[in-house]
Amino acid sequence: MSDPETKEEEVVKSEEEELEEPATEATEPVEEEKAKVKTAPAAEEEEAEGEEEIEVVEEKIYTIPLRHVWVVTPRGKRAPRAVRDVRDFVARHMKAEEVAISNEVNAALWARSINKPPRRIKVRAVKDKEGKVIVYPAKAA
Repeated sequence: MSDPETKEEEVVKSEEEELEEPATEATEPVEEEKAKVKTAPAAEEEEAEGEEEIEVVEEKIYTIPLRHVWVVTPRGKRAPRAVRDVRDFVARHMKAEEVAISNEVNAALWARSINKPPRRIKVRAVKDKEGKVIVYPAKAA
């Protein structure tokens, strides 16, 4: 009786090994590559689609000084003042009435809480044909 059981166990083990080893080696890297291929361009396409909807008339990169916020404003109101100053700066320099600040720039201004906004911030301002300006963080070169 031990012989048939051992033969069946050996057959089962050998089949499991054949199925597991090639499957883990062959499919995992391929699946990871597919996941990488799908996620990276998909993310880029989403960003590009969001910006392609806007017909860009003018695009400029500014470094906005915010040291005035530190000097004039009380500690508990600095980040909101920094947001207003960014909006006013871009409106003045791009000659626009309507300015929208992206979530990334807002997060950068609020990153160190309400008391300590950055001393300066580098942004990319994009103006569409309707005259609306959207402020994005400047891309690292």
